[in-house]
Amino acid sequence: MAIYAEWLTKRGHNVTLISPPPQRVSLKRAVKRWFTGRGWPKYQRIVGSHVDGRGLNHLVLDTHRPLTTDDVKASDVVVATWWETAEWLMGLPDHLGAKAYLIQHHEVFESVHRERCEATYRLPLHKIVVAKWLKYLMENLYDDCESDLVTNGVDHDLFFAPVRSKQASPTVGVLYHEAGFKGFDVVLGTLEKLKCQWPDLRVVAFGSDEPSGVYVLPSYVELHVNPRQEALRGLYASCDVWLTTSRSEGFNLMAMEAMACRTPVVSTRTGWPAEAVRDGVNGYLVDIDDAAAAAQAAHKVLALIDSEWRVMSDRAFATVRDATWEPSCQLFERALRRAIKRADLGEIAGKATHAANKVNG
Repeated sequence: MAIYAEWLTKRGHNVTLISPPPQRVSLKRAVKRWFTGRGWPKYQRIVGSHVDGRGLNHLVLDTHRPLTTDDVKASDVVVATWWETAEWLMGLPDHLGAKAYLIQHHEVFESVHRERCEATYRLPLHKIVVAKWLKYLMENLYDDCESDLVTNGVDHDLFFAPVRSKQASPTVGVLYHEAGFKGFDVVLGTLEKLKCQWPDLRVVAFGSDEPSGVYVLPSYVELHVNPRQEALRGLYASCDVWLTTSRSEGFNLMAMEAMACRTPVVSTRTGWPAEAVRDGVNGYLVDIDDAAAAAQAAHKVLALIDSEWRVMSDRAFATVRDATWEPSCQLFERALRRAIKRADLGEIAGKATHAANKVNG
């Protein structure tokens, strides 16, 4: 969203980003987390975000609460970015702007919120989806055939690597994340199998938070907590294969970033990798919850001789070479303009002011 906001601002649009402050976990949820083996939540002060340093107009609400008319100025279009903010958006009067909904995942993660989340996909909002499978879902599960597809891009100024050879020790890269749908338990099962085949296996992991204790990391896993964006390039490029075993993904931008750094990808059939990864060409696809298949696929990449691995590495890079943010931003702007037209026609909720090119999100 920071990338889109910055691009739109440079195009002459008046953009305001609105977000709630970090939400503290309630005592009830903290206790539940502890008894389900996920550890006691850490209360960490948020010291920065992707919005910082871009010169953007960013409003942070006083508390974690729905938006009110005092928060949002009349605009051409107002954009929700996940299911709860879609509810907030529908609570605003129509005169504040045409109403759009950026859908970055099918966010039915918690049973307590499932019905509310599903209901937002049926709201009269102009939907913008980040992957083909989400567009298919909107059409076939929620009867909305009007969504716009705007896939993510990759910043090639930030994520790149020279043509390179395999590492001296076989090296696997993974994301450390404790959300169940990310499948880190499957990652650990996969690594255990690989370690039996490759005693000198090296594993590079990174994540945004310190481990809570829910998973025990093997000693051969190098964990980098909240690394700088500039450091990610080196981490990706230090790997022979990037492994992702998510049970569900809206897009999986990290797989694209890894390929931009010339690293082949082994992934479950979720998100963008399901569309882009070709077996034996730029990586391998495996079934969800199949650690044996993931280990076998990663082994195939690690076992390549250097010349064969370099061919796969080059093909991984070629997969994302033209996937830049510029066309994505252009499509996003076009989708916002379409939302305005649909609001004018009464097809979706909201009413554009047409007084200026204003975007609230």
